[in-house]
Amino acid sequence: MSACLWPGENQLMQQYHDKEWCVPSQDDSYIFEMLTLEGAQSGLSWNTILTKREEYKKAFHNFDINYCSNLTDEELETIRDSYGIIKNLPKIKSVRNNAIAVTKLQMEFKSFSNYLWSFVDHTPVVNQWNFEGQVPAQSELSERISKDLKKRGFKFVGPVIIYSFMQAVGMVDDHIKTCPYHSENRGELGKEYIGKIY
Repeated sequence: MSACLWPGENQLMQQYHDKEWCVPSQDDSYIFEMLTLEGAQSGLSWNTILTKREEYKKAFHNFDINYCSNLTDEELETIRDSYGIIKNLPKIKSVRNNAIAVTKLQMEFKSFSNYLWSFVDHTPVVNQWNFEGQVPAQSELSERISKDLKKRGFKFVGPVIIYSFMQAVGMVDDHIKTCPYHSENRGELGKEYIGKIY
């Protein structure tokens, strides 16, 4: 079987591809982490973000939503200066902004996960791509989710970012058909991740 080529020989990228990318998650903290990291990636490479991921976890208390929603401007400035994260202040401030918005969604929908997965009827969209060039940068669905998130006050949630985010949390499976990690091929490979799904 031929795996997706985009991770290349990069170990971090390979690990992310094999163990996380397009694996469905309904864990609000993980989903918030992915939203934060995808927003931070805007204009940068995913490898750059993965190399800084541990620093993000330290800076934002493992993406504790309540903690992030209560950060002060001074604390955000300190985070920018003290941790090896992307130094763009609007991106850093968006973590607090989006955490507040997530909290509101949790009150309305019981969880951030419930809100997001309702867009796909709580079932992953499993695509059947023959090669990576077929995978879109955005879709009608990512545009719809992006529009709704923006209406609810989220930042750094354009349709391209949201499409990558949908892949990150497994709402969309965009592994090529011949990849061992495609939903239909996972079999034994996927058993250790089944607990994340529902």
